[in-house]
Amino acid sequence: MKHLGVLSVFATACVLGVVMSQTTLSPAVTITAVSANMTTFTPSMPGTTEPSCSGINASTCTPCTPGSYYDNETLLCSCCPDVGLCVFPTACLLCSPGFYQPMAGWQGCLACLPGSYSNLSGSAVCQACPPGSYSNTTGSVSCIACTPGFYTSLQNSTSCNPCPQGTYCNSSNCTRCQTCPAGSEALQIASKACTPCRPGMHKPSHQTVCQICSSGFYQIRWGQENCNLCPENHYCPSPDVNPIQCPNDAFCPEGSTAPGYCMETFFRKAGETCELAPVTIALLVIGGGVGLLFIIVLVLRRKKDNDSELSLARTSLLHKDRPPGRFYGIPCDAEPVYAGW
Repeated sequence: MKHLGVLSVFATACVLGVVMSQTTLSPAVTITAVSANMTTFTPSMPGTTEPSCSGINASTCTPCTPGSYYDNETLLCSCCPDVGLCVFPTACLLCSPGFYQPMAGWQGCLACLPGSYSNLSGSAVCQACPPGSYSNTTGSVSCIACTPGFYTSLQNSTSCNPCPQGTYCNSSNCTRCQTCPAGSEALQIASKACTPCRPGMHKPSHQTVCQICSSGFYQIRWGQENCNLCPENHYCPSPDVNPIQCPNDAFCPEGSTAPGYCMETFFRKAGETCELAPVTIALLVIGGGVGLLFIIVLVLRRKKDNDSELSLARTSLLHKDRPPGRFYGIPCDAEPVYAGW
């Protein structure tokens, strides 16, 4: 009991001596315990010089732990010969939120870098901003959530990225953007929602933007994945209108964009095909007869020409001069003489 009383008196005297030596007072530090390694100190008599910290054994000084730092204004730390060493651990100040100190015995704290934060006092390290959030300043006590339309999938991010075309994010803290579902699109970057495809357009799930229906197809509803084939006996001049009934005198197979007609005057519709009109049949008969007559005349004339050529050839042969001949002394061209037999 006697020893503890001496220690208490000594500690009080050390603190008072330091206080008297400071020009600016700092907030008092609660003393909870004193190391037993202090040397015995007898208080001076009234009127004598107050004791100094030199009476404290330097072996009792310990460095500030990670997450705390040495403060020049801490009186109890000023008794130790080396900066960053304090007699009482409670004399070390904790790093403020947004700051950290990984080493022991340092005089200051370090600010958390962009992309990290510290929301507690006495942090030895800073925490990385999780995906979906970011920090773009030093000394952050918290991370900022990515706003709708933006995302980040990495830790320690200093900014968020806008959702690319064809994707969207409709909430905060997005780590990735969602692809617009079938029948909808997002034409702008940083989209918060998708818009349905207009009539006459469609979008399968693997595409990013809506496409116009192909020729012969139609779609009259919003937000559709596929287009419909124009039905038989109808035609679809535009992909965003209902199919139109085919006229009675026209043909409209599946996928028609316009009605098909038989050639006027010469053909007429007969069921699903075109047939010759009566006038066309008459013209064909007349034309066929004229053609046949022409062929007959041509053949006859050709035959007549051939006969004329043959006659000319025979005439030349009949009038050809022949050399005179003799037969038993009679010329060949002499008139026969009746001998009287």
